[in-house]
Amino acid sequence: MASAGSGNTQTALVTGASSGIGEALARRLARDGVNLVLVARRADKLEALAAALADEFGVKAVALAADLAEPAAAEKLAAVLRRRRLAIDILVNCAGVLEQGGFVGMAKQRVQPMIDLNVGGLTAMLSAFVPAMVGRGQGRILNVASIAAFQPVPSLAVYAATKAYVLSLTESLAEELRGTGVTATALCPGITATHMLTAAVETNAQLAKLPGFLIGDVEAVAAEGYRACMQGAV
Repeated sequence: MASAGSGNTQTALVTGASSGIGEALARRLARDGVNLVLVARRADKLEALAAALADEFGVKAVALAADLAEPAAAEKLAAVLRRRRLAIDILVNCAGVLEQGGFVGMAKQRVQPMIDLNVGGLTAMLSAFVPAMVGRGQGRILNVASIAAFQPVPSLAVYAATKAYVLSLTESLAEELRGTGVTATALCPGITATHMLTAAVETNAQLAKLPGFLIGDVEAVAAEGYRACMQGAV
């Protein structure tokens, strides 16, 4: 797999790549000839996607299964890539989970995994990969937040709070990285037609009543995130 050091081909690491916005972003990157490291928990789906993207777009793609909610997962990924001498030019943090329900009635077993992945996993990925980008003087970061980051959302209190964290961290990081050659961008999609929405509808029938024009197309969301990231927008 090529990196910034071999010709003009770049390598992107995409978390949450097995479905939804993460998969769409991986596909958009591949369309532009960017080589890929695909990360998610499901090895079978990742491997199938890696093979499909390599075949369709002629890029190099590797699948690395990992649960980023585990404290050491990000550093283990970074170590694997160092051993393979693969530098990451574009880091896309899309892995995340959503749990619905009132905070008081929600079991800790549903709350903590959201925090561990949406906050802890994303932060660990940044810590594991951004210093090397700064050292090389180039890199792009795309953190997937949510429109929920902008206001409190009853029944999604913890999820919204984790996404507010992602947005705030990204905006602060973008300023800290100014002048280093590394940019940080936050993508804040609204309700999008993904598996996450399908699962949410199963527990909240009101979501099924939303008019179609309020539900975003996953490919369009990915295209906008890709454009903003490549332009270095915050």
